[in-house]
Amino acid sequence: MKFAFAGIDFLGGVFETLVEAGWTPVKLFTRPCDGLYDHNDVVVAQARRHRVPMQLSRLKAADLDALAQSHGGDWALVVAGYPWLIRDWRGRAAYGLNFHPSPLPMGRGPYPLFKAITDAHDTWGVTAHVLAEEGFDTGDILAQENFAVAPGETHETLLAKCQMAARRIAFGAIARDLPARWKAATPQGEGSYWPRVSDADRTLDFRAGVEAILRRVRAFGTIETIARLGDSRVYVAAAEGWREAHRHSPGTVVHRYRRHMVVAARDGYIQITRWSPMALTEAEHLGR
Repeated sequence: MKFAFAGIDFLGGVFETLVEAGWTPVKLFTRPCDGLYDHNDVVVAQARRHRVPMQLSRLKAADLDALAQSHGGDWALVVAGYPWLIRDWRGRAAYGLNFHPSPLPMGRGPYPLFKAITDAHDTWGVTAHVLAEEGFDTGDILAQENFAVAPGETHETLLAKCQMAARRIAFGAIARDLPARWKAATPQGEGSYWPRVSDADRTLDFRAGVEAILRRVRAFGTIETIARLGDSRVYVAAAEGWREAHRHSPGTVVHRYRRHMVVAARDGYIQITRWSPMALTEAEHLGR
């Protein structure tokens, strides 16, 4: 099967897996990335290795027309980590499908991994579904793999689980069984849409309990949470903590040692072990 891929490295392993399964890439649609949180180095390298054209601008109907003219209707449009809604693929491609890092219909939206951890879900999953033209992540389900979320799950470990599951789905259900899966696709029904997170979602609330605060730190991991300490704001990449009765006001810095700070929470203390007065994105851009 020939395929065009629209996405970035986030679930870019799907591109590589389809090639390993014998599919032939014909074009890469990707987007500009900041090189910090978003990357496309791997999918770009794959496209260059296979000598297929690349496009950074938004995929439009004219691009689908060009692919249909070159390859007929016997090709698939595979989407994974692409921010723009793609319409008008029907009649131009044989298949249009999207890989989404949630157990749909729960967790539609641009990036549900953070909320999966902050909301303390004990299972999560990855879904391959028909590419809907009237809403993000709403198409009929082709395949889904669910897995356990560990009590101490981090953003990085959950991301790795999603990436590995996406590759398994791509190799088994999609590359080997797409026509049958397509005929047996099941409607999602009612679901939930989780919007893009804001700085408020990333901000630590020391009035909360230690467990909830540390869960939020783990949920964002190297993306960083924000801690407001007095008149200052720091960006937190790692923290630990413990429960202990005390009389300090939540948010009070009660101890410092080198670059470690201990901050009072409602029912204990949070020790911030890796932090910066400047967000990683700002620091990186200044260093360029």
